[in-house]
Amino acid sequence: MLNNKLDNYNLILASGSPRRQQFFKELGLTFEIRLKPIDEDYPNRLRHFEISDYLAQLKSLPFKAELKENDILITSDTIVWHNETALGKPKDHQEAFDMLSSMSDATHEVITSVCFTTKNSQKTVNAVTKVVFKALTENEINHYINTFKPFDKAGAYGIQEWIGQIGIINIEGSYTNVVGLPTHLVYKTLNTMTI
Repeated sequence: MLNNKLDNYNLILASGSPRRQQFFKELGLTFEIRLKPIDEDYPNRLRHFEISDYLAQLKSLPFKAELKENDILITSDTIVWHNETALGKPKDHQEAFDMLSSMSDATHEVITSVCFTTKNSQKTVNAVTKVVFKALTENEINHYINTFKPFDKAGAYGIQEWIGQIGIINIEGSYTNVVGLPTHLVYKTLNTMTI
């Protein structure tokens, strides 16, 4: 349905995330994948969705010069916000363990920002989802990290994996946002861009 409206556009997804790529397929979108490396550094003054907005926009910069008139570049970033701190991707087992321990028996927020860049404009949207973990045992946390190796995931977990099935007791907001892409916002934004 949306794909028909996008007939005259070339969608470029700048993400190596298999989850984001799968969501685009499930939305029925025709798209190409283009990847460029970038240092995901941000100013310390930024808080909450300002961080993911900034990083999603930062990821678009290497592509700006090569965008053509009918291109829509989509970049995205997900962070976990907990105790007034942004949790990114853990560097090792200990960091993953510390992150999951801190979120045990507590509520955190998952924030994903999506940036839509054309040759002449840019629009950034974001979604915030509240997630509550039960009290996780050390054995559960270690089993999850050893089995699923969540080092490519913000906050050291994937909601769609074992830890989500046994540990998450409540979610308020978009589920797909926690997986890594607020698909309802992507759909809505692309619809408004192609009127």
